[in-house]
Amino acid sequence: MPQYLLNTTQKRQVIDQTLHYIQLANNQLDLSMPDIDIVFDLKGRASGMFTVRNGQLRIRYNPIIFSKFFEDTLLNTVAHEVAHYVVYHLYGSRVKPHGDEWKRVMHLFEVVPEVTSRYDVSDLPLHRQARHDYRCACMRHQLSTTRHNKVQNRKAVYKCRKCFEPLEYDVK
Repeated sequence: MPQYLLNTTQKRQVIDQTLHYIQLANNQLDLSMPDIDIVFDLKGRASGMFTVRNGQLRIRYNPIIFSKFFEDTLLNTVAHEVAHYVVYHLYGSRVKPHGDEWKRVMHLFEVVPEVTSRYDVSDLPLHRQARHDYRCACMRHQLSTTRHNKVQNRKAVYKCRKCFEPLEYDVK
C-alpha cells in the first residue's frame, strides 16, 4: 500500500500558499487580517476546513488528500479555505458558507468557486464515520456520528428537506 504523506517542503508550500492568499485579500480588499493557525490534521473525506472554535480561527488540511492531489489542492483547496477566512473576517457567520460573498473572494483569487472537490478518494486510507438510521414522515435518512451525537445530546434538530418534519432516531 502506498504511503500518503506530505513532506516538509510540501507542507511549507501549502503554508506559503495560504499566507499568499491572505496577503492578496489584505492588499486587494484593504484589510489587515492576521495570519491564521494552519494544521494538517484532517482524516476524513474533506480536503480542507476553516474552523472557528472558542474564538480560535484555524485552517485544517488533510495531508492524505493533499499528498495524492497536491497541485490541485494547493491551488483550489487552499483558496477555498482562505476565502472562508476572508468572508468570516468581513461578515462574521451571518452569510451562507458558499454564498455570493465567498464566490466573489474566489474570483478575486482567480479560482473557480467550486463548493466541493471531486477527488476520487476511494483508494485512500481515510477515516469514515459510521452512519445512524433516522426517519421522518416520508422517508429514511442516515446521519453521521457527529450529527447523531448532536441530536442525542439535544444540541441539534435536523429536519427532512422534503416534508420538513424533524428526523427521529430509528431504533431497531
